[in-house]
Amino acid sequence: MVMTMSTAIHIENLTKTFDVRQRAPGLRGALRGLWSSSRQTITAVDRLDLRVEAGERVAVLGPNGAGKSTAIKMLAGILHPTRGHARVDGLVPWEDRRRLASRIGTVFGQRSQLWYHLPAADTFELLGRIYDVPRAEFRRRRDLLVEIFGIGTHLQKPVRQLSLGQRMRCEIVASLLHAPSLVFLDEPTIGLDVSAKATIRDVVRRDSLAEGRTVLLTSHDTGDVEQVCDRVIVIHRGRVLLDEPIDALRTRYLHRKLITLRTTERKLELRLPGVRTLSHSPHRTELEVDLSVTAVDAVVIAALDQTRLHDLTIADPPMDEVIQAIYERAEREAPT
Repeated sequence: MVMTMSTAIHIENLTKTFDVRQRAPGLRGALRGLWSSSRQTITAVDRLDLRVEAGERVAVLGPNGAGKSTAIKMLAGILHPTRGHARVDGLVPWEDRRRLASRIGTVFGQRSQLWYHLPAADTFELLGRIYDVPRAEFRRRRDLLVEIFGIGTHLQKPVRQLSLGQRMRCEIVASLLHAPSLVFLDEPTIGLDVSAKATIRDVVRRDSLAEGRTVLLTSHDTGDVEQVCDRVIVIHRGRVLLDEPIDALRTRYLHRKLITLRTTERKLELRLPGVRTLSHSPHRTELEVDLSVTAVDAVVIAALDQTRLHDLTIADPPMDEVIQAIYERAEREAPT
Protein backbone atom coordinates (compact mmCIF):
# COMPACT_ATOMS: atom_id res chain seq x y z
CA MET A 1 0.00 0.00 0.00
CA VAL A 2 1.52 3.31 -1.15
CA MET A 3 0.66 6.24 1.11
CA THR A 4 2.12 9.71 0.69
CA MET A 5 2.81 12.11 3.55
CA SER A 6 -0.29 14.13 2.57
CA THR A 7 -2.65 11.16 2.55
CA ALA A 8 -4.99 11.05 5.55
CA ILE A 9 -6.90 7.86 4.67
CA HIS A 10 -5.93 5.07 2.29
CA ILE A 11 -8.14 1.99 1.92
CA GLU A 12 -7.63 -1.00 -0.37
CA ASN A 13 -10.05 -3.89 -0.80
CA LEU A 14 -11.55 -3.29 2.65
CA THR A 15 -14.24 -5.86 3.41
CA LYS A 16 -16.37 -6.59 6.46
CA THR A 17 -18.76 -9.53 6.75
CA PHE A 18 -20.94 -10.65 9.64
CA ASP A 19 -22.30 -14.13 10.32
CA VAL A 20 -25.92 -13.88 11.39
CA ARG A 21 -27.70 -16.80 13.03
CA GLN A 22 -31.10 -17.60 11.60
CA ARG A 23 -33.83 -19.35 13.52
CA ALA A 24 -37.54 -19.96 13.30
CA PRO A 25 -39.82 -17.39 14.96
CA GLY A 26 -41.48 -17.89 18.33
CA LEU A 27 -40.55 -19.71 21.52
CA ARG A 28 -40.21 -23.07 19.81
CA GLY A 29 -37.80 -21.58 17.27
CA ALA A 30 -35.78 -19.97 20.05
CA LEU A 31 -35.49 -23.28 21.92
CA ARG A 32 -34.43 -25.13 18.80
CA GLY A 33 -31.89 -22.38 18.10
CA LEU A 34 -30.08 -23.25 21.35
CA TRP A 35 -28.89 -26.49 19.75
CA SER A 36 -28.88 -25.75 16.05
CA SER A 37 -29.42 -22.83 13.73
CA SER A 38 -28.45 -21.89 10.21
CA ARG A 39 -26.11 -19.00 9.53
CA GLN A 40 -26.15 -16.33 6.88
CA THR A 41 -23.16 -14.19 5.89
CA ILE A 42 -23.95 -10.50 5.50
CA THR A 43 -21.47 -8.31 3.62
CA ALA A 44 -21.59 -4.81 5.11
CA VAL A 45 -18.51 -3.42 3.31
CA ASP A 46 -17.45 -5.00 0.04
CA ARG A 47 -13.93 -4.47 -1.38
CA LEU A 48 -13.87 -0.76 -0.62
CA ASP A 49 -11.13 1.38 -2.19
CA LEU A 50 -10.79 4.95 -1.01
CA ARG A 51 -8.20 7.70 -0.68
CA VAL A 52 -8.61 10.99 1.19
CA GLU A 53 -5.88 13.63 1.25
CA ALA A 54 -5.03 15.66 4.33
CA GLY A 55 -7.28 18.70 4.76
CA GLU A 56 -10.09 17.39 2.55
CA ARG A 57 -13.72 17.57 3.66
CA VAL A 58 -15.42 14.46 2.30
CA ALA A 59 -19.03 13.34 2.67
CA VAL A 60 -19.75 9.61 2.61
CA LEU A 61 -23.36 9.08 1.58
CA GLY A 62 -25.61 6.11 1.06
CA PRO A 63 -29.00 4.70 2.04
CA ASN A 64 -29.49 2.92 5.36
CA GLY A 65 -27.50 -0.32 5.37
CA ALA A 66 -25.05 0.87 2.70
CA GLY A 67 -22.03 0.28 4.98
CA LYS A 68 -21.11 3.88 5.89
CA SER A 69 -21.00 3.50 9.67
CA THR A 70 -19.30 0.10 9.45
CA ALA A 71 -16.55 1.61 7.30
CA ILE A 72 -16.01 4.48 9.73
CA LYS A 73 -15.84 2.08 12.69
CA MET A 74 -13.08 0.16 10.93
CA LEU A 75 -11.22 3.39 10.19
CA ALA A 76 -11.50 4.35 13.87
CA GLY A 77 -10.18 0.94 14.93
CA ILE A 78 -13.44 -0.13 16.59
CA LEU A 79 -14.03 -3.00 14.15
CA HIS A 80 -11.55 -5.38 12.52
CA PRO A 81 -12.03 -5.98 8.80
CA THR A 82 -12.59 -9.42 7.35
CA ARG A 83 -10.15 -8.64 4.54
CA GLY A 84 -8.27 -5.71 3.09
CA HIS A 85 -5.96 -2.95 4.23
CA ALA A 86 -6.34 0.56 5.59
CA ARG A 87 -4.14 3.29 6.97
CA VAL A 88 -5.36 6.38 8.79
CA ASP A 89 -2.74 9.09 9.32
CA GLY A 90 -0.11 6.44 8.59
CA LEU A 91 -1.42 3.90 11.13
CA VAL A 92 -3.34 0.64 10.74
CA PRO A 93 -6.45 1.47 12.83
CA TRP A 94 -7.19 -1.95 14.36
CA GLU A 95 -3.50 -2.58 15.13
CA ASP A 96 -2.55 0.89 16.42
CA ARG A 97 -5.81 1.97 18.01
CA ARG A 98 -4.18 3.53 21.08
CA ARG A 99 -1.82 5.71 19.03
CA LEU A 100 -4.53 6.51 16.51
CA ALA A 101 -6.88 7.73 19.25
CA SER A 102 -4.70 10.78 19.85
CA ARG A 103 -4.81 11.71 16.15
CA ILE A 104 -8.54 11.43 15.44
CA GLY A 105 -11.72 12.89 16.83
CA THR A 106 -15.09 11.18 16.56
CA VAL A 107 -18.67 12.37 16.88
CA PHE A 108 -21.47 9.85 16.59
CA GLY A 109 -24.83 11.61 16.56
CA GLN A 110 -26.58 8.80 18.45
CA ARG A 111 -23.86 8.17 21.07
CA SER A 112 -22.35 10.58 23.55
CA GLN A 113 -18.82 10.84 24.92
CA LEU A 114 -19.98 13.33 27.57
CA TRP A 115 -20.70 12.21 31.15
CA TYR A 116 -24.48 12.46 31.33
CA HIS A 117 -24.80 13.61 34.97
CA LEU A 118 -21.73 15.88 35.02
CA PRO A 119 -21.15 19.31 33.47
CA ALA A 120 -19.50 19.30 30.06
CA ALA A 121 -16.57 21.20 31.60
CA ASP A 122 -15.73 18.14 33.71
CA THR A 123 -15.65 15.90 30.64
CA PHE A 124 -13.38 18.38 28.90
CA GLU A 125 -10.99 18.28 31.87
CA LEU A 126 -10.98 14.50 31.85
CA LEU A 127 -10.35 14.30 28.11
CA GLY A 128 -7.50 16.78 28.40
CA ARG A 129 -5.80 14.48 30.88
CA ILE A 130 -6.60 11.29 28.96
CA TYR A 131 -4.95 12.74 25.84
CA ASP A 132 -2.14 14.22 27.95
CA VAL A 133 -2.59 17.71 26.52
CA PRO A 134 -0.24 20.20 28.25
CA ARG A 135 -2.28 22.33 30.65
CA ALA A 136 -1.55 25.67 29.01
CA GLU A 137 -2.37 24.25 25.57
CA PHE A 138 -5.51 22.58 26.91
CA ARG A 139 -6.83 25.80 28.43
CA ARG A 140 -6.05 27.75 25.26
CA ARG A 141 -7.83 25.27 23.00
CA ARG A 142 -10.75 24.78 25.38
CA ASP A 143 -11.38 28.54 25.70
CA LEU A 144 -11.07 29.05 21.94
CA LEU A 145 -13.48 26.24 21.08
CA VAL A 146 -15.95 27.28 23.78
CA GLU A 147 -16.01 30.79 22.30
CA ILE A 148 -16.32 29.58 18.70
CA PHE A 149 -19.19 27.23 19.50
CA GLY A 150 -20.88 29.66 21.88
CA ILE A 151 -21.25 27.22 24.79
CA GLY A 152 -19.73 29.31 27.58
CA THR A 153 -23.03 29.64 29.46
CA HIS A 154 -23.66 25.88 29.31
CA LEU A 155 -20.34 24.53 30.60
CA GLN A 156 -21.41 24.13 34.24
CA LYS A 157 -24.80 22.59 33.53
CA PRO A 158 -25.17 18.80 33.80
CA VAL A 159 -25.25 17.38 30.30
CA ARG A 160 -28.71 15.91 30.96
CA GLN A 161 -30.07 19.47 31.23
CA LEU A 162 -28.71 20.61 27.85
CA SER A 163 -30.79 20.79 24.70
CA LEU A 164 -29.80 18.49 21.86
CA GLY A 165 -28.21 21.38 19.95
CA GLN A 166 -26.20 22.47 22.99
CA ARG A 167 -25.08 18.91 23.66
CA MET A 168 -23.96 18.33 20.07
CA ARG A 169 -21.87 21.49 20.13
CA CYS A 170 -20.25 20.23 23.33
CA GLU A 171 -19.68 16.84 21.65
CA ILE A 172 -17.77 18.45 18.79
CA VAL A 173 -15.71 20.57 21.18
CA ALA A 174 -14.82 17.39 23.10
CA SER A 175 -13.67 15.74 19.86
CA LEU A 176 -11.40 18.68 18.95
CA LEU A 177 -9.75 19.40 22.32
CA HIS A 178 -6.66 17.32 21.57
CA ALA A 179 -6.18 18.91 18.11
CA PRO A 180 -6.74 15.77 16.02
CA SER A 181 -5.55 15.78 12.44
CA LEU A 182 -8.72 14.02 11.31
CA VAL A 183 -12.31 14.03 12.58
CA PHE A 184 -15.07 11.52 11.85
CA LEU A 185 -18.58 13.01 12.00
CA ASP A 186 -21.37 10.42 11.85
CA GLU A 187 -24.76 12.18 11.60
CA PRO A 188 -23.56 15.21 13.63
CA THR A 189 -26.72 17.29 13.10
CA ILE A 190 -29.39 14.61 13.44
CA GLY A 191 -32.47 15.93 15.24
CA LEU A 192 -31.19 19.51 15.48
CA ASP A 193 -33.12 22.65 14.63
CA VAL A 194 -32.16 24.86 11.69
CA SER A 195 -30.15 27.33 13.79
CA ALA A 196 -28.11 24.64 15.55
CA LYS A 197 -27.37 22.89 12.26
CA ALA A 198 -26.17 26.12 10.66
CA THR A 199 -23.83 26.84 13.59
CA ILE A 200 -22.25 23.40 13.56
CA ARG A 201 -21.83 23.31 9.79
CA ASP A 202 -20.22 26.74 9.66
CA VAL A 203 -17.81 26.11 12.53
CA VAL A 204 -16.74 22.65 11.31
CA ARG A 205 -15.91 24.01 7.86
CA ARG A 206 -14.07 27.07 9.20
CA ASP A 207 -12.12 24.92 11.65
CA SER A 208 -11.06 22.56 8.86
CA LEU A 209 -9.91 25.41 6.65
CA ALA A 210 -8.04 27.16 9.46
CA GLU A 211 -6.37 24.07 10.94
CA GLY A 212 -5.98 21.94 7.82
CA ARG A 213 -8.09 19.29 9.55
CA THR A 214 -9.44 16.39 7.49
CA VAL A 215 -13.18 15.81 7.84
CA LEU A 216 -14.99 12.59 6.96
CA LEU A 217 -18.73 13.10 7.35
CA THR A 218 -21.73 10.82 6.98
CA SER A 219 -25.19 12.32 6.97
CA HIS A 220 -28.69 11.94 5.55
CA ASP A 221 -29.01 15.73 5.61
CA THR A 222 -27.80 17.14 2.31
CA GLY A 223 -27.38 20.53 3.95
CA ASP A 224 -24.44 19.07 5.89
CA VAL A 225 -22.91 17.90 2.64
CA GLU A 226 -23.32 21.16 0.73
CA GLN A 227 -22.17 23.47 3.51
CA VAL A 228 -19.28 21.44 4.95
CA CYS A 229 -17.82 19.26 2.21
CA ASP A 230 -16.26 19.71 -1.24
CA ARG A 231 -16.27 16.05 -2.29
CA VAL A 232 -18.90 13.33 -2.16
CA ILE A 233 -18.43 9.56 -2.04
CA VAL A 234 -21.58 7.51 -2.48
CA ILE A 235 -21.57 3.96 -1.10
CA HIS A 236 -24.17 1.46 -2.26
CA ARG A 237 -24.33 -2.12 -1.03
CA GLY A 238 -20.93 -1.77 0.59
CA ARG A 239 -19.12 -0.50 -2.51
CA VAL A 240 -18.07 2.91 -3.79
CA LEU A 241 -20.63 3.83 -6.40
CA LEU A 242 -19.44 7.36 -7.10
CA ASP A 243 -16.60 9.64 -6.01
CA GLU A 244 -16.69 13.22 -7.31
CA PRO A 245 -16.53 16.90 -6.31
CA ILE A 246 -19.94 18.31 -5.42
CA ASP A 247 -19.93 20.72 -8.37
CA ALA A 248 -19.25 17.84 -10.77
CA LEU A 249 -22.18 15.93 -9.31
CA ARG A 250 -24.54 18.75 -10.14
CA THR A 251 -23.23 19.00 -13.68
CA ARG A 252 -23.59 15.28 -14.31
CA TYR A 253 -26.95 14.59 -12.69
CA LEU A 254 -28.88 17.82 -12.93
CA HIS A 255 -29.54 19.44 -16.27
CA ARG A 256 -31.95 21.96 -14.82
CA LYS A 257 -31.77 25.43 -13.32
CA LEU A 258 -34.15 27.33 -11.09
CA ILE A 259 -34.62 30.93 -12.25
CA THR A 260 -36.38 33.60 -10.20
CA LEU A 261 -37.34 36.83 -11.98
CA ARG A 262 -38.49 40.05 -10.30
CA THR A 263 -40.12 42.23 -12.93
CA THR A 264 -41.87 45.58 -13.45
CA GLU A 265 -44.86 43.70 -14.92
CA ARG A 266 -47.12 42.09 -12.34
CA LYS A 267 -47.22 38.82 -14.27
CA LEU A 268 -44.84 37.21 -16.74
CA GLU A 269 -45.94 34.61 -19.28
CA LEU A 270 -43.13 32.65 -20.93
CA ARG A 271 -43.96 29.90 -23.39
CA LEU A 272 -40.67 28.21 -24.20
CA PRO A 273 -39.93 24.51 -24.64
CA GLY A 274 -38.33 23.00 -21.54
CA VAL A 275 -39.44 25.89 -19.32
CA ARG A 276 -41.96 25.26 -16.54
CA THR A 277 -43.48 27.87 -14.25
CA LEU A 278 -43.16 26.78 -10.63
CA SER A 279 -44.84 29.75 -8.95
CA HIS A 280 -46.39 33.15 -9.65
CA SER A 281 -46.85 36.14 -7.38
CA PRO A 282 -47.09 39.86 -8.18
CA HIS A 283 -43.86 40.94 -9.91
CA ARG A 284 -42.21 37.61 -9.18
CA THR A 285 -41.96 34.44 -11.30
CA GLU A 286 -40.09 31.25 -10.50
CA LEU A 287 -39.16 28.96 -13.40
CA GLU A 288 -37.57 25.56 -13.88
CA VAL A 289 -35.48 25.30 -17.05
CA ASP A 290 -34.40 22.08 -18.74
CA LEU A 291 -30.97 23.05 -20.09
CA SER A 292 -30.98 20.22 -22.60
CA VAL A 293 -33.91 21.97 -24.34
CA THR A 294 -33.50 25.69 -23.67
CA ALA A 295 -30.50 27.71 -22.50
CA VAL A 296 -30.67 30.19 -19.64
CA ASP A 297 -29.82 33.17 -21.85
CA ALA A 298 -32.78 32.36 -24.10
CA VAL A 299 -35.08 32.54 -21.08
CA VAL A 300 -33.65 35.90 -20.01
CA ILE A 301 -33.95 37.33 -23.52
CA ALA A 302 -37.59 36.17 -23.74
CA ALA A 303 -38.33 37.80 -20.38
CA LEU A 304 -36.71 41.09 -21.45
CA ASP A 305 -38.95 41.15 -24.51
CA GLN A 306 -41.95 41.42 -22.14
CA THR A 307 -40.68 43.47 -19.19
CA ARG A 308 -37.79 45.07 -17.37
CA LEU A 309 -35.98 43.03 -14.73
CA HIS A 310 -35.44 44.32 -11.21
CA ASP A 311 -33.62 41.16 -10.12
CA LEU A 312 -32.57 37.80 -11.48
CA THR A 313 -31.51 34.72 -9.50
CA ILE A 314 -30.21 31.49 -11.05
CA ALA A 315 -29.76 28.49 -8.76
CA ASP A 316 -29.24 24.75 -8.86
CA PRO A 317 -31.98 22.43 -7.62
CA PRO A 318 -31.50 21.08 -4.06
CA MET A 319 -28.73 18.56 -3.45
CA ASP A 320 -31.40 16.11 -2.30
CA GLU A 321 -32.41 15.62 -5.91
CA VAL A 322 -28.83 14.87 -6.95
CA ILE A 323 -28.47 12.17 -4.30
CA GLN A 324 -31.87 10.69 -5.11
CA ALA A 325 -30.94 10.49 -8.80
CA ILE A 326 -27.72 8.64 -7.88
CA TYR A 327 -29.60 6.11 -5.74
CA GLU A 328 -32.19 5.52 -8.45
CA ARG A 329 -29.48 4.89 -11.03
CA ALA A 330 -27.74 2.48 -8.66
CA GLU A 331 -30.93 0.49 -8.19
CA ARG A 332 -31.54 0.31 -11.95
CA GLU A 333 -27.99 -0.84 -12.67
CA ALA A 334 -27.65 -3.24 -9.74
CA PRO A 335 -27.55 -6.93 -10.73
CA THR A 336 -30.76 -8.78 -9.96
